[in-house]
Amino acid sequence: MPLLAIALCLAGCGLTVPSDPQGTLDHVRGGVLHAGASASGELVTVDGSEVGGSLAELVEGLAESLDAEVEWTVGSEEDLVDDLETGDIDLAIGGMTDATPWSARVAVTRAYYTIPGARGPVVLLLPLGENAWQAAIEGYLDEEAAP
Repeated sequence: MPLLAIALCLAGCGLTVPSDPQGTLDHVRGGVLHAGASASGELVTVDGSEVGGSLAELVEGLAESLDAEVEWTVGSEEDLVDDLETGDIDLAIGGMTDATPWSARVAVTRAYYTIPGARGPVVLLLPLGENAWQAAIEGYLDEEAAP
């Protein structure tokens, strides 16, 4: 009975689970997905301002599914992690794996093993605490690049 009371109180407060304290999913949907890219073989290619590769194609597909445009920022993994922490980008791609040392500073998606060009389990990096955003990304990746 106490759990039911708590659930009813939370439902009445307008809280949804998962949620985004910074509203990342809401500002990306129908707007701009600010994506960071760090070159990594076939996964992420960088030619001037052009970003390509299998991970970049997945990000472009994710953006399309959210009626958003992708705006790329190219940098080192460390620079991209800094950008995630400051809210300058919404996600980062590169050759990051499930053993990434960045997991103490940013959120990490589930590992995906079937992405072309991957030599192991690939993850995307996200801002900490943006749980609805992470759920949307993982839902899309589960359909397009089964874990």
